Amino acid sequence: MGDGRRQPGAERERDGAQPAQPSLPATARVISHLHLNTLLRCDRGLCGVLSRPPGRSALSFCYANAARLHSLPSTPRRRQVLPVHLHSFRPTCRKTAMPAQRLLPTDIEGRIPPSPAHPVRLYTRQMQANSRFPRHTHAWAQVAYSHTGVLRVQAGDTAWVVPPSRAIWIPPGIVHEVWVVEAAFLRTLYIDPSVVTDALAQCRVMEVSPLLRELIAAMDVRRPLAPAREQALATLILDELRRSAPLPLDLPMPADKRLRALCERVMADPGTPLTFDALAREVGASTRTLARRFRDELGVNFSQWRQQAVLASAIPLMSQGLPLSRIAQELGYNSQSAFSAMFRRAFGQSPSAFLHRPGPEAEAA
Repeated sequence: MGDGRRQPGAERERDGAQPAQPSLPATARVISHLHLNTLLRCDRGLCGVLSRPPGRSALSFCYANAARLHSLPSTPRRRQVLPVHLHSFRPTCRKTAMPAQRLLPTDIEGRIPPSPAHPVRLYTRQMQANSRFPRHTHAWAQVAYSHTGVLRVQAGDTAWVVPPSRAIWIPPGIVHEVWVVEAAFLRTLYIDPSVVTDALAQCRVMEVSPLLRELIAAMDVRRPLAPAREQALATLILDELRRSAPLPLDLPMPADKRLRALCERVMADPGTPLTFDALAREVGASTRTLARRFRDELGVNFSQWRQQAVLASAIPLMSQGLPLSRIAQELGYNSQSAFSAMFRRAFGQSPSAFLHRPGPEAEAA
């Protein structure tokens, strides 16, 4: 392949022939193998994190510990872990093996909703890591923005990853749920549907321009704004939202069973060296059939969808401060430069420039 991804035989050529690994028990399979942690997932949800010694192979460590899956300590090692793909996350595993989640109320009790006379309302909240807003909907549109931390949003069969200093737009009436991956000071705009145009009819992750960032900060005051100032800020905010460029951080999922199985296989291990042909054989379909399904259901080809899965996996790892060389290796790239080139083509800037953007001079505590 020409995108810098590792080829299927690369690992065997470098490390020498390896004996075939035994099959994992049905209760678990490997979905990631970072240097310090190995994440195991039950057939029914997230099960826990096991620490791996630096000198030991990730796969051998996983296989050795799979049999101990049901005897994990009641308090797993604290580390921020959320699934790469939200659509299949089912928090139904044994309670002792689940990382603690904080379910948050989804209403705005005690707060004034937007109205045609006051089309933009701003509310702020300090969010703890691993918090979740369960499935809910609003009669108004919503813009969620934080200068730090990563959000994950699920609506229907599509998941979005929201990097630091970007925002997600959620139109009125869309059923969605939100995961707070890392601690964040969340600024949320509630916007009356009377001012929502057709250009903002779909969920999307968007760039937050310096002007929009400062307009949001200007609304974040303790005392009520003067009516004229509130109206001026609301008008400018709405104009900036309409101009904001969307980012390719959505990951749609198909309805076709075989195509969905292939997509789940890739999301479970975005760095897999398996080709489209090999993945198609795994799910028992021809590449021609699956290629047609990709176009018909998702509007993209396999390579484009796979890149979306890689980007969705890369953003949280980058936000955690992992070295780019490590992230590139984890996601199946031969080198850091190959990964950076792909990232630059997608976003128009390097990974480091994308992540480290200037923010407000001070964030609320």
